Amino acid sequence: MNASHQPDPRDRPARLTVGVVGAGRVGPALAASLQFAGHRPVAASGVSDTSVRRAAAMLPDVPLVPPAEVLDRADLVLLTVPDDALPGLVEGLAETGAVRPGQLLVHTSGRYGTKVLEPALRAGALPLALHPAMTFTGTAVDVQRLAGCSFGVTAPEELRLAAEALVIEMGGEPEWIAEENRPLYHAALALGANHLVTLVAESMELLRDAGVEAPDRMLGPLLGAALDNALRSGDAALTGPVARGDAGTVAAHVAELRKHAPQTVAGYLAMARATADRALAHGLLKPELAEDLLGVLANGAQGATGSGGAEGGTR
Repeated sequence: MNASHQPDPRDRPARLTVGVVGAGRVGPALAASLQFAGHRPVAASGVSDTSVRRAAAMLPDVPLVPPAEVLDRADLVLLTVPDDALPGLVEGLAETGAVRPGQLLVHTSGRYGTKVLEPALRAGALPLALHPAMTFTGTAVDVQRLAGCSFGVTAPEELRLAAEALVIEMGGEPEWIAEENRPLYHAALALGANHLVTLVAESMELLRDAGVEAPDRMLGPLLGAALDNALRSGDAALTGPVARGDAGTVAAHVAELRKHAPQTVAGYLAMARATADRALAHGLLKPELAEDLLGVLANGAQGATGSGGAEGGTR
């Protein structure tokens, strides 16, 4: 095919050759899901031993080659590298002439839209930003989890149909995100998903310290119900001592955490203050109870910053 006259992606044959630059947790899973849809993975690049093993497990018989060769072989290239590495990768690929006119370049960064692909666009590539709102394990289970997964999609108007088709073929649901809203969109997901892992891990550690033999079994039903209630009802689902205004209970929590797990105090206080603010704003926390509660939180914060001991050394 003449590189100077590539067809519009909407006129391409339905099946595409697929390449992956960056065989981390995300790229092989997306390539495998595209393979199930009938596309053909033809090349991948990976540096670490873990990446090489992951690519071999999820994309068997797909050769590992340098990034430039991935672009040479594939119609559709997935750029699945860390956010901070993406601009330099795109610039380097464009400068070395690896990008072909008419080639679909898809990055999966939540932070960026399509502007980060501008160097490749100048070389004639077709830019798409398709970010799966999902946490990845680097195993085959990730492909199954893509079913019904929302993708944050940013694309030029003329490529919206192509972007939508790819997401649907991977089992996902496209959610259109404006270029200028990508950082806010990504911050929202990180706030919910990444911080959730930290909160759950800390909760499990504290339960073990309290003598609970199976903290995962104890937390599973509780957290499942809390998540379901929050998704259904938002702030109306708030429960617990902060939302009720039980200042004495919160003070006891802070004292115990300071004694047994001082590294968790700052996080507990920050989340308690955020919870109190939301509960007040939505009429769940009575103003007459809020004063004592906020006083406890303020005193706890002063203790955390003024102790000069454990908290300061562990955060």
